[in-house]
Amino acid sequence: MEHLKNCPRCGRLFVKSLRAICNDCHRAIEEKFQKVYAYMRKQKNRSATMMRVVEATGVEKEDISQFIKEGRLHIQQFPNLEYPCESCGKGIRAGRICQVCKDDIENGLKAETVAKDQKEREEQEKKRHLTYQTLHERLK
Repeated sequence: MEHLKNCPRCGRLFVKSLRAICNDCHRAIEEKFQKVYAYMRKQKNRSATMMRVVEATGVEKEDISQFIKEGRLHIQQFPNLEYPCESCGKGIRAGRICQVCKDDIENGLKAETVAKDQKEREEQEKKRHLTYQTLHERLK
């Protein structure tokens, strides 16, 4: 019974083995991929944008983005094809987030580290200036 799951796409009950979705949903996704791949394989369509591929094939933008993220569509061969950044939605060609979002995250982490280091230095400085007299006064 531990292998029975509900399909996250359609909600139907299925036996989970290698895939996280049911066979019907898997077939539907494969059909969508074949449509997109057949369209993009033609030389005249290689410079198509994401919106043009969506219009021509009828496959949702999210599904095409997933094909790219899974490595099923190699974006290097398609110069105008981009997928959205997972943080801000801006079009990107590699990774999960754009460079601006990546820089924001890195700057936030650096600022947090600097603040933590500053606090540690202040605490060490306070400990350095403790004398017997100040310790005795604190204990009163």
